[in-house]
Amino acid sequence: MPIRSKYSQMIKAEALRLGFSSVGIAKAEYLETDASHLTQWLENGFQGEMHYMENHFDKRLNPTLLVEGAKSVVVVAHNYFPDNSLDPDAYQLARYAYGEDYHFVLKDKLQQLLQYIKEQISPTHARIFTDSAPVLERAWAVKAGLGWQGKNTLLIQKGKGSYFFLAELILDLELAYDVPFTTDHCGTCTRCIDACPTQAILPNKILDARNCISYLTIESKSEIPETFQNQWKDWIFGCDICQEVCPWNHFALPHNEPKFQPVPGLMDLSRRNWEEITAELFEKRFEKSPLKRTKWEGIKRNVSFIQGKT
Repeated sequence: MPIRSKYSQMIKAEALRLGFSSVGIAKAEYLETDASHLTQWLENGFQGEMHYMENHFDKRLNPTLLVEGAKSVVVVAHNYFPDNSLDPDAYQLARYAYGEDYHFVLKDKLQQLLQYIKEQISPTHARIFTDSAPVLERAWAVKAGLGWQGKNTLLIQKGKGSYFFLAELILDLELAYDVPFTTDHCGTCTRCIDACPTQAILPNKILDARNCISYLTIESKSEIPETFQNQWKDWIFGCDICQEVCPWNHFALPHNEPKFQPVPGLMDLSRRNWEEITAELFEKRFEKSPLKRTKWEGIKRNVSFIQGKT
């Protein structure tokens, strides 16, 4: 077996042992096709208040600007689909936010993977990325053969669905590369487009973030425009509608990561609990939660908006 293939197999086996659901490896090179797509998306202003998307344009497309001498991009996916979902009559959170903040969980696992590579393969120079740096993770996941980008722009894995986190390890070690995923298995299905209550999903796999419930309840720090009043029922942090209607998510299986289990008491919170939660209780209960991104003030804003009190 060629040494590069052996190293790739070792890395994949260790990644799976650490709890990642799937792993692929792509050659670190300029993402030429994605350059024009990103340019057009930004020029249309679809990023809204996410001005950070306008920064480090070249780094988003060229991994060698993130890691000098980069040769490979190891892309991992981690399942977060829960055993049970919130009561449909309660205020809703995106399922990824039920447990601990995935940034820390995935970073810890990738650090263990990197340490394994350094000890068992090569003292490589590398960096870990968990949705916290200018990396086009879905493009790399497609290039690493993990799946295709759905019409809702999320990565979909055949037979598994889309309830996955993505993270990357960019390193200066040459490996055997997987075949990029080139088949689009969405076909003529438009369920995600049809189900989006704010028409955020546009044709040609384009998302207008300014109309996306996840953007409006998390990323945007402004008051939610009144034009969206009554357009969604109960989402106060993120949204899963486009995933809930996706036929590929019929294959979704519950994760087995203890840290992604719902934070204590979350599943029992009533609408009144959310409406009356204090800043102190919020900080205590959601100390390690993704909800810290929008903070107590953001949750209160979102709850008030659902109540029609804007």
